[in-house]
Amino acid sequence: MNITFLGTGTSQGVPVIACKCDVCQSTNSKDKRLRTSILINYNDKNIVVDTGPDFRQQMLTHNIEQLDAVLFTHEHKDHIAGLDDIRAFNYQSKQDMPIYATEQVQIGLKKEFHYIFSDFKYPGIPKVDLHTIRNTESFELFNKTIIPIEVMHYKLPVTAFRIENFTYITDANFISDSEKEKLKGTEILVVNALRKEEHISHFSLQQALDLIAEIKPKQAYLTHISHLLGTHDDVSLELPDNVSIAYDGLVI
Repeated sequence: MNITFLGTGTSQGVPVIACKCDVCQSTNSKDKRLRTSILINYNDKNIVVDTGPDFRQQMLTHNIEQLDAVLFTHEHKDHIAGLDDIRAFNYQSKQDMPIYATEQVQIGLKKEFHYIFSDFKYPGIPKVDLHTIRNTESFELFNKTIIPIEVMHYKLPVTAFRIENFTYITDANFISDSEKEKLKGTEILVVNALRKEEHISHFSLQQALDLIAEIKPKQAYLTHISHLLGTHDDVSLELPDNVSIAYDGLVI
């Protein structure tokens, strides 16, 4: 199984428009962050987690010519805005795109992309095959078991995903003890770390490190990063040996 980080930035991306801070002015390519998304590849299948505003650019950058399913974590705009561009894959595969989302996320998708789900199908609109995720139930996708994990983004439930020994958590600042049980045995953990200061709906750097220390993965990666965290190189020097900052284009 290969994981490609398509984007590792927060909702504004990095650099932030009109910002003159050291991070936004950095010339290091690892400090250039599109909105957060990953590509999971296994069994010759490609799965994207979240289609943010940069989805089209991410697909072109990584020369993705096949997409077999989309998983959604939650309905915020920086995680769903690029859904319309899956129609290119509809044309390529001649099939509807399998979409996996909770009922709550489906409500958001139907509001933002009402034309996709309307009774009248305008020619050329994206075609989707909607599947409902229930956070109490695992499901099978291309011969692997996907375990949904409910995390909290302030008061908004967000779905994290575990596949075998890999777990991906974005947009969270609280995980209940019962849901943490699903994390046990994770060897590769990806978790959001927005900035050093505490935030109302995201883990801070220290909170992310505390979670990593509790779960004890072999390797952890930080994502959903804002310009307030610091430069990639500076923050990397502060991290434990088993923790790295993810960057756009990283493949694990």
